Amino acid sequence: MRLRRKSAASDADTPDVDLEAAEAESDATESAVESTVEPTAALPVDVEDLTDEEIAERVDLGSLLVAPAPGKELRLQVDEASGTVQSVLIAGADGVAELRAFAAPRNGDLWSEVRPAIAADMARRGGTATETDGPFGVELRCEITATLEDGRTGTQLSRIIGVNGSRWLLRATLLGEPARGGDSAAEWEAVLGGVAVRRGQGALPPGEALPLVLPEQARRLEPGQ
Repeated sequence: MRLRRKSAASDADTPDVDLEAAEAESDATESAVESTVEPTAALPVDVEDLTDEEIAERVDLGSLLVAPAPGKELRLQVDEASGTVQSVLIAGADGVAELRAFAAPRNGDLWSEVRPAIAADMARRGGTATETDGPFGVELRCEITATLEDGRTGTQLSRIIGVNGSRWLLRATLLGEPARGGDSAAEWEAVLGGVAVRRGQGALPPGEALPLVLPEQARRLEPGQ
């Protein structure tokens, strides 16, 4: 898996939702109910559940540790003005996965609480977001009109997956063929199962993004390489 820095313009087109505000808003929202769907795929894990050897096998990005995957390239979406890593992108020939981790309550279900806000944001952008049962539990299947690479207007499909962990929420957005399901989706779901989250011990409000950092080899790369 190669490392590559990217500017703030991301391959992934995902709703930018304020999770702190969404959590507060969801307290009065009946649709924000706890998921009862049992996951069937290997879930991302907490870094404290890994051995030293398993940690060493992953690319350490601070709050996210990503296992190398054949045929996939690891890209970091970086704000060039501040140098802050905003999200992690795993790119392959047939699609992209965008990963972000957030602080969450110890015994809560932040994913169920923020799904309505994500769906509402998608609707404001002229798209749709439908809740469906997936291998990680309840997920959002989204459709939105977008300008394609060849300049034509078409429909962009995406899957937004949330996994509640130990005081954290991992949000993954799949674009391209993985959003359509089938064999390709199973391959990408296995990639997500190789992700570990490092929450840290500090007190953080629910919904705050967990910090990401550039690994040493990526720090040596100039923007655009």
